[in-house]
Amino acid sequence: MASNDPKLGQEIHQHLVECGIETPMSTGTSDRPFAEQMVRERSQMETHVAGILSGLNLDLNDDSIRETPHRVAKMYRDEVFWGMDYREFPRIMTIDNKMNYDELIIEKDVEIQSCCEHHLQPFIGHAHIAYLPGNKVVGLSKLNRVAEFFSRRPQVQERLTLQIARTLQYVLGTDTVAVILTAEHFCVKLRGVRDCGSSTATSY
Repeated sequence: MASNDPKLGQEIHQHLVECGIETPMSTGTSDRPFAEQMVRERSQMETHVAGILSGLNLDLNDDSIRETPHRVAKMYRDEVFWGMDYREFPRIMTIDNKMNYDELIIEKDVEIQSCCEHHLQPFIGHAHIAYLPGNKVVGLSKLNRVAEFFSRRPQVQERLTLQIARTLQYVLGTDTVAVILTAEHFCVKLRGVRDCGSSTATSY
């Protein structure tokens, strides 16, 4: 299990706010302990999901649907959107570039699983992440973990691309970072134009 670095997470959050690319979040904070806050948030989500199901004229007393509000709230909070919580930001190990390596380091085909903030539909694809090291190099899996963290929240692909790149610039202390992200969007496949053959590419 990967360890977390909440302090670095808060630094990254502030950095992205200053860059103008932080995910739009409510500025309200809770004085409740974290466990109590999560119970309250899940309870609110369950109520809202139940309202959507009722609006679709589904029977919330049916044994197949009865627990759906709870399942959906748990899924959103614990599985799909955990990247909203900077206490979960991954610990990123860097080492001094004592070997003076000065060529590209590329992590290819990093899996991206995210969710469009406009329709809450998945978008799935891959990122290619590259950097020219300065004084630091980073453990390769940490590139994947940064991409995963920012994927696990309601997103638009353009912002996700920038968040990955700017975070790595901050951590590595270098501007020479590149990110190319290609994904298929289910809000395009399942609704609207219903085009199952297209994909979207973004780059930094």
